Amino acid sequence: MSAPLSAPAAARQTHGSRPLLLLRILLPVIVLTAGIAAWEFVVRVNEIPPYVLPAPSVVFQTLVGDWAVLSGSLLTTLSTTLQGFLAAAVGGIVLALLFNQSKWLEYSLFPYAVILQVTPVIAIAPLLLIYLPQQTAVVACAWIVAFFPVLSNTTLGLNSVDRNLAGLFQLYGASRLQTLAYLKLPAALPYILGGLRIAGGLSLIGAVVAEIAAGSAGAGSGLAYRIAESGYRLNIPRMFAALLLLSAAGIVIYALLALTSHLVLRRWHESATGKDN
Repeated sequence: MSAPLSAPAAARQTHGSRPLLLLRILLPVIVLTAGIAAWEFVVRVNEIPPYVLPAPSVVFQTLVGDWAVLSGSLLTTLSTTLQGFLAAAVGGIVLALLFNQSKWLEYSLFPYAVILQVTPVIAIAPLLLIYLPQQTAVVACAWIVAFFPVLSNTTLGLNSVDRNLAGLFQLYGASRLQTLAYLKLPAALPYILGGLRIAGGLSLIGAVVAEIAAGSAGAGSGLAYRIAESGYRLNIPRMFAALLLLSAAGIVIYALLALTSHLVLRRWHESATGKDN
């Protein structure tokens, strides 16, 4: 068993990790800046018209000028994404817990979850729009895409408990509920959080696909419809601006879920302790 680090050693380790963290932040920013500069240079030198390829400066101007429309569409898409993500998180975790308590239930239902996952959501969306209200169908598409990673990761985590620890709980007469609460769920927590990180981005993808299939115009339209609409009208700068907002939304969703995972696991799990091998 290794001895705890002294205060000076811990301080050195903390200071040593700061340059690495700064480097991990600066390098992507430098690459992004270089890419935008090269894009702007190529468009200006070759005098490419905006309806073919707009310059980054034109995209930014369009984003500012059309913010009133695009921001409303962004809120609509984020609302659908959040609803689909919450439904997938709750449904996936609860069903995985039931699977862990009943193998018969797992053997009966898990194959259908796999079928639901491998069926393209773009093929399911038109059917859902026929049988369900439009907003419900859009949320259902986001749920379908995000559901399986949560279910499969949680099921894997619950089934990956150390046999020795499980035998120890059984030896001391722990009930199934106690074993689940004090052994299986803590052991499965990194898997659950990993599944949620994946589901966050996938729920946004499902919402976008469903919005494109729905094709609804008006004040309640999402960003996916704005992209399709801009393509029909050859308003390519607005298309790029909407796509930029979608990408930023996906990055923020992943960053928030990754931060949550780090805060939950940082004190005890190797994946978040920041130790170097």
